[in-house]
Amino acid sequence: RWMLRIGLFIYDHLGGPTPLRKARAVDLATDPAGRPLKPTFRHAFAYTDCWADDARLVVLNALDAAERGADIRVQTEVTAARREGDLWRVETGQGDTITARILVNASGPWVNDTLDLAQTPPPCGVRLVQGSHVVTPRLFDHDCAYLFQNGDGRVVFAIPYEHEFTLIGTTDRDWTEDPECVSASADEVAYLCEAASEYFSVPVSPSQVIWTYSGVRALVDDGASKAQETTRDYVLKLDREGAPLLSVYGGKITTYRRLAEHALRDLAVWLPERARKGWTAGEALPGGEFKRGGVGALADRLRTDYPALTAAWALRLAHAYGLRADRFLGQDMGEVFGATLTAAEVDYLMDHEWAQEPEDILRRRSKLGLHLDLDGTERLAAYMAARTASVTPALAPALTGDR
Repeated sequence: RWMLRIGLFIYDHLGGPTPLRKARAVDLATDPAGRPLKPTFRHAFAYTDCWADDARLVVLNALDAAERGADIRVQTEVTAARREGDLWRVETGQGDTITARILVNASGPWVNDTLDLAQTPPPCGVRLVQGSHVVTPRLFDHDCAYLFQNGDGRVVFAIPYEHEFTLIGTTDRDWTEDPECVSASADEVAYLCEAASEYFSVPVSPSQVIWTYSGVRALVDDGASKAQETTRDYVLKLDREGAPLLSVYGGKITTYRRLAEHALRDLAVWLPERARKGWTAGEALPGGEFKRGGVGALADRLRTDYPALTAAWALRLAHAYGLRADRFLGQDMGEVFGATLTAAEVDYLMDHEWAQEPEDILRRRSKLGLHLDLDGTERLAAYMAARTASVTPALAPALTGDR
């Protein structure tokens, strides 16, 4: 216990002064966090951490880049890349050719496959590690998350999720198949349920699982004997033979901005002066230009400005869009598909956030798929198909020049 307390003390002080509450001991016999647990567990430690909506984080970074001049192309496959002197020529499945001075290969589990397309030998091996999660109906009524020590030495978490659910994760096992085909196996679902059941007084069974999702981590193969022991640190490999090629191995959400600035430092000699300096540490993503801790106040303001919104609806929009929620709220909201998803929001996502199909909206830019029923999902699909058919896309010219 003392070792854990010392570790949390160090954790509290690593980041310097912060408004977050410091770590503390918890008596599970009296604290609300103890109620869902077996009575044999009497002591715990609590600490404060931050959370991020991964679906929104990805698209907001793309949106931020687009507003700074990037050309974002979703559903676009790279079919070949070749050096021609000090330039790269990248061909896509849509028949375009993109010319660039620098190529950055940040294709995750496909990082070495992409190098094959570029006819470049991989600088290191990749270890693909599968991580799976399960979602159940809410298992407890407070807003704290649990970290449980499993018998095999791994940590399993149980987190409040989308207000009505609990997220349990994660697994670590080697993956040798196509990353595009990854899914949670029955063994993984059983493993996570059994791990949580060791602690919760009411057992968690696979029959309670209403959704699962899996991802593949692309880690540098450092020879670790177990998947969970492989380093999570990112590694950047720069190929200077002709036009530069930077490949990214590993990385995670908590260090993605540091990784990006590190990449720019490695590429500095090929970049203009203004692009060499790090600037992201204090920069808000689109819609986040308000005071820290101001989401609640923003939700209250949205309810005042748009009386049709419920408290839960306004809070969802404040979390997802921040100040940009006003861009589609000040108009006729149109058809309501359920779970507070309206045609006005769908239009915004299709026009400004590259949404093309229902899964883009229900899973990749939100988790509304957990809340929307089959009828709502089918009506959403019909609406998006009709809207797409009514718009004649502009022909995309082949891109040339320095990018």
